[in-house]
Amino acid sequence: MRPSENAMLQALGLDLTTERVYRAMLAHPEDDMRRIAARLGLDDQEIGRALDRLGALSLVYPVGRESGLPRALGPETAMEILLARQEAALAAQRQRVESAREAAARLIAECAAVAAPGHNGDTVERLAGIGAIRLRLAQLTTRAQQSVLTLTPGGDDTETGIAAGRAPDQAMLTRGVALHGLYVDSVHTHPPTLKHLEWMSGQGARIRTVPSLPLRMVVIDRGIAVLPADDEDARAAALVLRGRSLLTALCTLFDQLWATATPLGTQPQESRQRPHEAGLSRQEREALRLLSQGLTDQAVAKRLGISPRSARRIAADLLHRLGARSRFEAGVRAALRGWITDDGSD
Repeated sequence: MRPSENAMLQALGLDLTTERVYRAMLAHPEDDMRRIAARLGLDDQEIGRALDRLGALSLVYPVGRESGLPRALGPETAMEILLARQEAALAAQRQRVESAREAAARLIAECAAVAAPGHNGDTVERLAGIGAIRLRLAQLTTRAQQSVLTLTPGGDDTETGIAAGRAPDQAMLTRGVALHGLYVDSVHTHPPTLKHLEWMSGQGARIRTVPSLPLRMVVIDRGIAVLPADDEDARAAALVLRGRSLLTALCTLFDQLWATATPLGTQPQESRQRPHEAGLSRQEREALRLLSQGLTDQAVAKRLGISPRSARRIAADLLHRLGARSRFEAGVRAALRGWITDDGSD
């Protein structure tokens, strides 16, 4: 047995003893427990533990023989089961990492709202009311020299607000400021926003979309960030953050989201789909991911840029298609089927 084979199977969840028992059961399917133990030089307890592990992994099945020793699944089926379990575990871990990253960005904003100026030159300015927010944003973007990065979740953009932002955007682009905007996929179903983004793209802005966004944010020259003070009401108050320690995490979040986003006008590729999931959209996959993390319909709707009613409809449909009784179960079933992706390359 080659060492590489051992390492591969151990990476899939089989320890060396369990692997040896599994291989022996495949090679000698008529052997009883005593003969398997003799072939491998193991005692009854070691054989018993290996069989328990194989059973827990669903790699053996009972056949009703007097020896009580079950039969081992064939290698191809067994590897599919082990790989599916590992993929599900990896998907869950990546979801936890992404949730932690998004939570970190939110924590920065929440802590900044009550923090005093830091020792690293970090400062926090609080703005009250949509009028003050728009005025300060106009002042800051007018002074931008290199870049303006934006995260814009959907759901609350009005035609008036869109129109108000056109002149400042035009001015920045004319000055040669690099404008990078991230929006949610649902903008494709909101004609006023889509028309504005197409106009911006035609003027030289770089626009991309993702299934969901964790927060609203504007970053000027990677040195100043403007975020809502209250994520539930972005118009009520905002925070202007300065300083390396505050901006590093926020810029990293933007860069990671940008790397996985789809350029405006490019049809999102529904790649790596298996036949049974051919009808699952990128938005539905993202909804599954968010629901499996325990987000409410309201929170999912805000992330996706859709109405709460639409979010509830999507959730109910997904649970029905997965045959799941709870959102957690739906997340597990979806991960096992490969329906939840985490690298953005849908």
